[in-house]
Amino acid sequence: MKQGVLLIMLMSVCVLSAFAQQQDSSQIHYFSAKEAVDYALKNSIPVQNALLDIRAQEQTNKQITASALPQISANGSVSYNPKVSVQTFPNFIAQSTYAVLIANNVKKGNGEPITAPEDFGTINAGFGTKWSLNGGVDLNQILFDGQVFVGLMARNASIRNAELTADITKEQIKANVYKIYYQLVVGKKQITSIDANIANYAQLLKDTRIIYQNGFAEKLDVDKVQVQLSNLQTAKLKAQNQIDAGLEGLKFLMNLPMADSLVLTDTLSKEELKSNILSEDYNPEDRKEYQQLETLIDLGKLNVKRYQLSKLPTLSLSANYSKSAQRQEFDFFKGPYFTSSFIALRLSVPIFSGFSKNAQIENARITLRQTENRLLQLKSSIKNDVRQSRLNMKTALFNMDTQEKNIELAEQVYQSTKLKYEQGVGSNQEISSAQADLVTAQNNYYSSLYDAIIAKIDFLKAAGKL
Repeated sequence: MKQGVLLIMLMSVCVLSAFAQQQDSSQIHYFSAKEAVDYALKNSIPVQNALLDIRAQEQTNKQITASALPQISANGSVSYNPKVSVQTFPNFIAQSTYAVLIANNVKKGNGEPITAPEDFGTINAGFGTKWSLNGGVDLNQILFDGQVFVGLMARNASIRNAELTADITKEQIKANVYKIYYQLVVGKKQITSIDANIANYAQLLKDTRIIYQNGFAEKLDVDKVQVQLSNLQTAKLKAQNQIDAGLEGLKFLMNLPMADSLVLTDTLSKEELKSNILSEDYNPEDRKEYQQLETLIDLGKLNVKRYQLSKLPTLSLSANYSKSAQRQEFDFFKGPYFTSSFIALRLSVPIFSGFSKNAQIENARITLRQTENRLLQLKSSIKNDVRQSRLNMKTALFNMDTQEKNIELAEQVYQSTKLKYEQGVGSNQEISSAQADLVTAQNNYYSSLYDAIIAKIDFLKAAGKL
């Protein structure tokens, strides 16, 4: 029994030690909004994949470059023929012999002239050796191919397109991180207000109970305050859960280890929200999407050119140098080697392709026009986005200022009502109503504050200034 208890104690110590080590491996990160964005841009999985797309395009460009460079390959082979292949062919030896005899008027033994038979028959003979060796080097070089040259011209634009795709991904990550970060900042402010309200309601509940015990209030008054206090405590728990969930979501977006702790160090002020936000100046070309469509137009023009040049002849150079040897025994270290080589120019002239090239050219032109239309549409869309987001920002700032004034008024009403209540000339219903109005004003203010944050981020993104 004692051994069992000792074993359980040892196992508990090991488990607690392992848990402590796991806890010690986690880290606490203190991030401002900018630091959170910078971390996300370095570690976010979508950003990493977009950067890998750039590297993949670089390798594709190397393949295109390689097609315009000399292609050199070496080859070699050793063959063994246990049975040399036998070929059957006309008996040209007999035919030649008879021709010589007849030409020299050679006669038979009986004095008759020699005449050639009608059929000389065939000869069965094996050609080749049991062992043969071949080795050589081949060279191929494209001298002119319009499609390859266009591919070389498109390399920089292809890299630019991949880079802009990565920039757009970064911008999306940046906007999302800012929105979640400041939503959590607002949530922390809201919890501070809820704590203050809980303290006020707790004091009010205490005072109401004393008044009830003295016979100047009803049990219903105590219950109403208790319900309001419970509602505030529930609201705090809900707000805290939202903050915890938001922190987990932010860590996921940043690709921060989920076991680590994240502490937000930035605060938020009206001045910060209103700074450099309502400028009328913007340039559609500042938007990465606009720049990418311009790059796609350049690539589309090159694509049309590629199909047009496919109608032109192609010219290539090829060369070969090889050595070969034949042996009856496996002995290639002595004896003769035979050399062969060639140099060739190959010209390929397209004559008729069933109108497929014309269809490819027209299809590329249609795709190009579609991209140009998308650029015009995006330009109008950017203009509309900037106007709408600027209007939303002005509305959000006005609403925020209004709600802030409402808080001040609700605070004044609450303090006045509280003073009357403490002096015995006010009712419990009045102070409860004033407190509820203050909570409502605070909730409305924090909601308008977050709306202003979202409006600012959307405006900066629409104007290409995020």
